[in-house]
Order: sequence, then C-alpha cells, then structure tokens
Amino acid sequence: MSDAPGILTHATVLTGRSLLVSRRNVDAVITSMMLPVLLMLIFVYFFGGAIDTGGAYDSYVMYVVPGVLFLCAGFGSATTAVAVSEDMKGGIIDRFRSLDIDGTSILAGHVVASTVRNLVSTTLVFGVAVLIGFRPAATPAGWLAVAAVLLACIVALSWLSAAIGLLARTPEAAGGFTFFMSFLPYPSSAFVPVDTMPGWLHGFAEHQPVTPAIESLRGLLLDQPVGNTPWLALTWAAGTLVVAVALSRVLFRTRTR
Repeated sequence: MSDAPGILTHATVLTGRSLLVSRRNVDAVITSMMLPVLLMLIFVYFFGGAIDTGGAYDSYVMYVVPGVLFLCAGFGSATTAVAVSEDMKGGIIDRFRSLDIDGTSILAGHVVASTVRNLVSTTLVFGVAVLIGFRPAATPAGWLAVAAVLLACIVALSWLSAAIGLLARTPEAAGGFTFFMSFLPYPSSAFVPVDTMPGWLHGFAEHQPVTPAIESLRGLLLDQPVGNTPWLALTWAAGTLVVAVALSRVLFRTRTR
C-alpha cells in the first residue's frame, strides 16, 4: 500500500492523465457542457411563461438557474463513471497496479479531473444564465457558501460516479446507471415549486438530497433566507462522499483480485 505522499503524487499525475483523455474525447466533454445550457434555454424560453413559481421571482430564469447548475454537476459526473468503467475494461488498471499505484490514487485522479470539468461547465452555464437575464444578489459570504455547496456536491457526485463505474461491467451500463443521478433534480424544487406537485410526491421531493442543495443555491444567490438548508446540503454531500469512497475501495479490490 502506498503512503499518503505517494498517493497524492500518483493522484496528481493521474488527474493530468484523465484531463488529457478528456481533451481527446471532445465530443463527450462538449455534450456534458452544452446539454445543461440547452435545457436551461428550453425551460426558460419554451416552458417558463407557463410555469407559476408563486410570484416571488421577477422571471422564471431567476428561479431555474440553481437547478440547472446542479443538473450540470450531474451530467458532468456521469462521464466519470464511463471513464472508470473504460479503464477497468481496457486493462490499464493492471499496468497501474504493476507500478504499485494504489487504487485510491487511480480513482482520485478521475474524481479531481471530473471536478475540474464540472467547474468549467458550471461557469459556462452561469455565464449563459447571466446573458439571458439572471441577476444574482449574493453577498460575499453568500458567494463563498455557494461555492462550498456546489463544490461539495460535485465532489460527492464524482466519487459516487466512480463507484458506479466500478460496479458496472461495461461503459454503456455505467452511462445508464448515472441516468438516475441526472434524474433526481426533476422530482425536486429545481424546476417547479414542490407545492405544485401531486401530494404523494411531496414527501420524496422535500426530503431527497437534491432539494436542500438547490434551495441553498437559490437562496444564497438571490440573498434570500436559507435557514439550515446549506447545512443539510453539506450533510447529504458528506454522507454521500463517505459512502461512495468506502464503496469504491471495496469494489476496486473486488474487481482487481
């Protein structure tokens, strides 16, 4: 087993490798970046005029942007599952293990690269949102809190995607499994208020992990009261991260026996 400095060094090198691989898969990167932008434009210009958000927002774009930012993180993380699955299928893992590279370093390289890609994609989505009318009113402390919540969610989703990539036997299956992560923002407050949903859906929509993250981002960006939702969002992210890291380590040992 490698020591901590060795793991950090290996993870840094493998992060560079994952980013280089991303550069060669330009179509996948562009898709993960552009799909959230397209969805935001569709919701704002096609459906926004028909969606009632309770009159608390000047326009629908002011309501929907936080949900799209989270959706962006989900789409970006999905590529991590596919990349990990491709590594497991392609045999490169055997080469890494022959060099005494710990599995944690390999997965961490994928996760850090995913985080970088997600941050670039999130910046693009936010820039387009500003161009079409989104006007944030966050305080400096609010911006820091937004960054903390977004970063925590991105890292947690990326590690969860890495675990899914180890669980899936093919890259195609890995991509299919991550659909569920991309689906979670829909039964939440991302695109419509929870109160407008059928009663039987309220309980799930209010208490699933995506809702406090989106409510935190919306409140912080618009300088509205957020209560304890940022702490709930960070708690969900931390719990997901702990489970995903532990599961990834177990699955990696199982797959490479």
